[in-house]
Amino acid sequence: MGSNSHYPEEAPAREVSVGAFMISSHEVTNAEFSAFVKATGYVTTAEKPIPPDKYPDLPEAYRVPGAMVFVMPEDTLPQLVPSMWWVFTPDANWRRPSGPASTIEGHDADPVTQVSWEDAKAYAMWRGHDLPTEAEWEWAARAGGDVPSDDLQPDANIWEGVFPYFDAASDGYHGLAPVGCFKPNDYGLYDMIGNVWEWTEDLYRPSHAPGSSFVEDPRYPQRRVIKGGSWMCSNTYCGRYRPSARQPGDADLGSSHTGFRTVLRNY
Repeated sequence: MGSNSHYPEEAPAREVSVGAFMISSHEVTNAEFSAFVKATGYVTTAEKPIPPDKYPDLPEAYRVPGAMVFVMPEDTLPQLVPSMWWVFTPDANWRRPSGPASTIEGHDADPVTQVSWEDAKAYAMWRGHDLPTEAEWEWAARAGGDVPSDDLQPDANIWEGVFPYFDAASDGYHGLAPVGCFKPNDYGLYDMIGNVWEWTEDLYRPSHAPGSSFVEDPRYPQRRVIKGGSWMCSNTYCGRYRPSARQPGDADLGSSHTGFRTVLRNY
């Protein structure tokens, strides 16, 4: 698990053990999440305002229901800073992932997005499942191997071109792809890299070194590990479409490039 050849947060590579588990063959889709909402009446994080006592320094404009949406820059940027292409968008949620003018109609097979870690956990528990640990997720993604570091064009939905200005979409998709459009790995699992980042159970630490941890600020959410990269991962920018790659995700924030899959243990 991990890598000594890429980003610092992936190191050190080490051996770990996991118990037996089953994992979804693909990311949870809009249709599947819709069935959960219909059966339970669940309201996602992005559909609720942020209470006044939570994040006291947060401006009122960011307390309304909404989530983070990727907006491709029209002009070149003075520096590549994620805040320049991520926009908090009121009324963006899993039903309207790019904002109030968007829809998931006709996209039942797309992975659900704009779900927080809390939303993903609620869905998993409704199914009698759980979210995968980082180790379980990486074991499943590796499928007995790993994506070579020099594999600049994996068989996956990634950004092809100069990020964030131009996506050639030579893989057939600019944006999300329906689940199962690309070749599965050797375990028969689809989209373990690319398409959407995926929530895991684990709290994020900045490395795999023993004792590594962030000092959590109680005013802000605990961050959880997201894995696998997304359609926005480019070999010209981040290259995080590898099983060992990892990033932190704010547990109570949705985004237009993050989804999840579930696991079943003790079956």
